[in-house]
Amino acid sequence: MFETTIDTSSKPEMYADLVSAARGLTEGEPDGIANMANVAALIWDTLPDLNWAGFYRFDGQELVLGPFQGKPACIRIALGKGVCGTAAAERVTQCVADVHAFPGHIACDAASQSEVVVPVVHDGALIGVLDLDSPHLARFDEADVAGIEALVAAVAPRLIA
Repeated sequence: MFETTIDTSSKPEMYADLVSAARGLTEGEPDGIANMANVAALIWDTLPDLNWAGFYRFDGQELVLGPFQGKPACIRIALGKGVCGTAAAERVTQCVADVHAFPGHIACDAASQSEVVVPVVHDGALIGVLDLDSPHLARFDEADVAGIEALVAAVAPRLIA
């Protein structure tokens, strides 16, 4: 059993601990989907104020629902569509303070108010995206983006399915 205690009082320290925990959790495990599942569960267990945390995997044509925590979600997302599809197509993190103001937002959970999506890229290849949703407006800030991007960079090689 994997147990960790992460102090959430300081975002930089919290994300440093989260990255360390994710590395430890995925070290030596060659199965990318199993690693996605554990990373999604770790994020869900650690970060406050989320209503969805998980991965969409890139199958070469579109994003396909991967391991996650939260309510059932959209199964397939075209590149360039919604926040996830935009992050994947542009390979740029999308931090959206109000999802209802995002053109073409795909509402998988009506409770979602803000979202951050980080593309997962390894050796130039798109693996998928990490998607975090919150029921609070403007839940994510620059510190969250930096921390989540560091997390993705640290585990991306271990998420190849």
